[in-house]
Amino acid sequence: MAMAFSFSILLLFSSLLSTLFSVSRLQLLGQVSDADGYLERTFFSPASVKAGNLIRGWMEDAGLKTWIDCLGNIHGRVEGRKPSAQALIIGSHMDTVVDAGIFDGPLGIISALAALKVLHKNGKLGTLERPVECVCMLCFLIVCKMDHVIAFSDEEGVRFQSTFLGSAAVAGILPASALQISDRRGITLEGVLKENSIDITEEKLLQLKYDPESVWAYVEVHIEQGPVLEWAGFPLGVVNGIAGQTRLKVILGWLITMFARKEMLQVTVRGSQGHAGTVPMSMRQDPMAAAAEMIVLLESLCKDPGNFLSFDGNCNSSTLESLSNSLVCTVGEISTWPSASNVMFTVDLRTIDDAGREAVIYELSSRMYQICDRRSVSCTINRKHDANAVICDSELSSQLKSAAFAAMKRMRGEIQSELPVLMSGAGHDAMAISHLTKGISKVRHVVKSNR
Repeated sequence: MAMAFSFSILLLFSSLLSTLFSVSRLQLLGQVSDADGYLERTFFSPASVKAGNLIRGWMEDAGLKTWIDCLGNIHGRVEGRKPSAQALIIGSHMDTVVDAGIFDGPLGIISALAALKVLHKNGKLGTLERPVECVCMLCFLIVCKMDHVIAFSDEEGVRFQSTFLGSAAVAGILPASALQISDRRGITLEGVLKENSIDITEEKLLQLKYDPESVWAYVEVHIEQGPVLEWAGFPLGVVNGIAGQTRLKVILGWLITMFARKEMLQVTVRGSQGHAGTVPMSMRQDPMAAAAEMIVLLESLCKDPGNFLSFDGNCNSSTLESLSNSLVCTVGEISTWPSASNVMFTVDLRTIDDAGREAVIYELSSRMYQICDRRSVSCTINRKHDANAVICDSELSSQLKSAAFAAMKRMRGEIQSELPVLMSGAGHDAMAISHLTKGISKVRHVVKSNR
């Protein structure tokens, strides 16, 4: 079983790194956009539908039987020697953020299809022991007793502000109420699907869930969205886990009432406003200055958590070590509305240690409120998003590491050091699929340019 899997992954990497048609397909998908001058494909936009049709055709070219489910995921399947065996799923997404790079998502689909095409061309597609499925949001491919490939329809969540729609449905964690979420124009998910002639019901949505007993493991190939591999001089690395994430929204200022999307709370904040020139410094209550102090606090805490956190039930030496190696924090957005008397900013906090993340959030929030009290500025801190960390299966990661190492030796000859093992700070469809199978692993590929 391990040999068959390693051989399949080795072919995947060989195809990913050396097959010219894979590069041309990535470039072609990069030209399929809803915008002029930059890449943008959101859920069921015209460009997304066109890209899905291209991918479905490439699946069929690789010898796969294809179909589209009621959420727009494109599936492809090939029968191996034992169709009833648990499938290996390989997947990624085909939707994009605004002004995206061409590799984010499609790399995982195209590399999987390239490997399957090599097997198909050499008459080995139906001889593998385990089904392999390649997954991509709005595109789903199944290879029985060998591979199952899925192209998911919506991972980025740009249109509906709800990530992992496609993979969450496959994993069985997407609630039926998701059909009623709406985009900025007020069109619901259900409405979008019906506009595209897809007969969707709550029952059909829930039926998209895969039987956990039919899935052996999930692998996702993704471009590295950071500098670590390039700095180390490696084109490939293996991921040992995906960081848990919390997003906070901080509001400071005078009396305002904010109405966010339907699923969010109404927030009321009280403070004072003052003329820029007539209020003395000793009497000022400027929220921007308080926000600046909070942001500096965030940076200091996340660079050296041990200097801020105390040892208690939520924090011990092991937690501090994990935080020191994996904690990443930043401010994603800051704005003033309607003037400088109101400041709103968001905090994004990620780490592989969920208990440590809670300890950091508690300490950060407590100190932020202290800053507000000292400056006589009202503030509200809301948690807008939480996602637990996902730990990759050690056996599967080991096999991927061996396969990637062998592929690199074929490309480069002797390799002096071991392949890097990284934490993924970015969220991916693997987080949703982890609810379906314990065997989760990711491979990261560095490309010189993400354009």
